[in-house]
Amino acid sequence: MSKDAKRILMTGAAGQIGSELVQALRGKHGSDSVVATDIIRPQGELTASGPFERLDVTDGPAVAELIRKYRIGTVYHMAALLSASGEKNPQKAWEVNMKGLHIVLEAARELGVARVFSPSSIAVFGPATPRERTPQDTVLDPTTIYGVTKAAGEMLCDYYVRKYGLDVRGCRYPGIVSHQTLPGGGTTDYAVAIYYEAVKFGRYTCFLREDTRLPMMYMPDCLKCALDLMEADFGRLRHHSNFNVTAMSFTAGELAAEIRRHIPSFVCEYVPDFRQEIADSWPASIDDGAAREEWGWKPDCDLAAMTADMLAVLGKRHAAGRLGA
Repeated sequence: MSKDAKRILMTGAAGQIGSELVQALRGKHGSDSVVATDIIRPQGELTASGPFERLDVTDGPAVAELIRKYRIGTVYHMAALLSASGEKNPQKAWEVNMKGLHIVLEAARELGVARVFSPSSIAVFGPATPRERTPQDTVLDPTTIYGVTKAAGEMLCDYYVRKYGLDVRGCRYPGIVSHQTLPGGGTTDYAVAIYYEAVKFGRYTCFLREDTRLPMMYMPDCLKCALDLMEADFGRLRHHSNFNVTAMSFTAGELAAEIRRHIPSFVCEYVPDFRQEIADSWPASIDDGAAREEWGWKPDCDLAAMTADMLAVLGKRHAAGRLGA
């Protein structure tokens, strides 16, 4: 990269989305242009393919130091405790999700960062929100600490847009399915674990009911969503940090049936746990018309294509003895 070029900083880069988004950004902008950070130092491609720094996002001076050190122009703030993990430690979730976001926004404002991406989640919705085709502008009624922090985070980001003119953008991600990263504590993680268990053991015990319908997205669309939103013309955006986005909605039973098209002997049992209550408070489908209108959002993958790809990739990995836990 040129001497005067601005780099990209990513927090939470070892997470499900961050680990793949780093590689997409490095492929697009160059390996040296994207500084990956996380509170842990993972092994493998994330640290081998470009600069990596250990970072606790609740440490304000450390965040500011890295922005200065690497001349950061854009921040992708991916660090967060997810829904199920957050319910086990609500105090920690608030600390990481809210204090961490505020520190990043303040550092961006004070140090001249041009643009910040801070993803939200369908967890901002709740029992009072319409469950079918949940509108872009509607009641936010979260029932988890994760949802509370994401709803408050949307409002905080929009405040920084209005008050300080900081270009902050984000989308309300549905459940994300990926074959690169193991489940990380989310309620929609069953839709990742089920593929691993189907390939390894031919059976899966689902922690949600068979008829539980949730919005989902395959990782290639998740990455495309972030990149497209960050490249959109700011002048076209009427919303900023809270875009509804989705690619498909399906029940746990429909996902199991799709897997059986490839593995006819696959057996799925349903033993709901505390995550069922969380899932029941979330939308069954999403209206993402604002994202489509304001920055041209359009997903590429449906349930059939996602399942075929997931099983093909995981099947090859399993045959090579590299499927993981």
